[in-house]
Amino acid sequence: MAEPLPSRPVLYPETDGQPTPDGDYQGEAYRYVVPALQARFRTRPDVYASGDLFIYLEKDNPGNCIAPDAFVVLGAANHRRETYRLWEEPAGVPDFVLEIVSPSTWRTDLGAKREKYASLGVREYWLHDPHGRHLQPALAGYRLEGSAYVPLPAIQTPGGIAMRSDVLGLELHLDGDDLRLFDPVSGEYLPNFVESEAGRRAAEARGRATEADLRKSEAGRRTAEADLRVAETGRRTAEADLRAAKTRIAELERAMRQRRGE
Repeated sequence: MAEPLPSRPVLYPETDGQPTPDGDYQGEAYRYVVPALQARFRTRPDVYASGDLFIYLEKDNPGNCIAPDAFVVLGAANHRRETYRLWEEPAGVPDFVLEIVSPSTWRTDLGAKREKYASLGVREYWLHDPHGRHLQPALAGYRLEGSAYVPLPAIQTPGGIAMRSDVLGLELHLDGDDLRLFDPVSGEYLPNFVESEAGRRAAEARGRATEADLRKSEAGRRTAEADLRVAETGRRTAEADLRAAKTRIAELERAMRQRRGE
């Protein structure tokens, strides 16, 4: 009887090998959101933020996967991954998903993909159209209630609209057609790449200035210690000179008494 052939390991590719469709249309928003979320949660060991990463839903079935433009998983270990496999992740499916609408995906984003995320139990589903051509307004948020999504309320602002994400503890603001993440606690927007780079350079400059000040302080401390040592040496020399003078005076007094026959 022939021996059974060994089974081949199941492969879970990191990429489908295809160029990202509508990359320029989506690129600026993607390059802001994912790094901003990763920076936001970089100190949280229990929050994982990523984007454009394959999430495999079923073991031994690599065809059953999704790849959100941006997503956040609460309770997941915060470390780099090549892929996200549900059967290896105790935290399960993402809690927050953002899809950046494009000319080739907007129908799916509003239809089948939204239904897919709802069936998986993703708590919040967000859509952003960077140019407002397929979605008006250009930002929409949904919260899972039961087995379906319901729209999140929007607040009108001078620049556009604002909506709160309970998952992130942030507000998503539409400034014209630009998406920005806003921290209501600090009252500041999460920085984009240019702002982050400027902040990093400013922090490095402050660090260099601090190091220079520390070096100056250290040099001043060493100079002060050297001056103190010189002063201490002078004090000891003066004390030695004083003792020598007293000894000399005592010797002269004895010599004078001897001359007087005392």
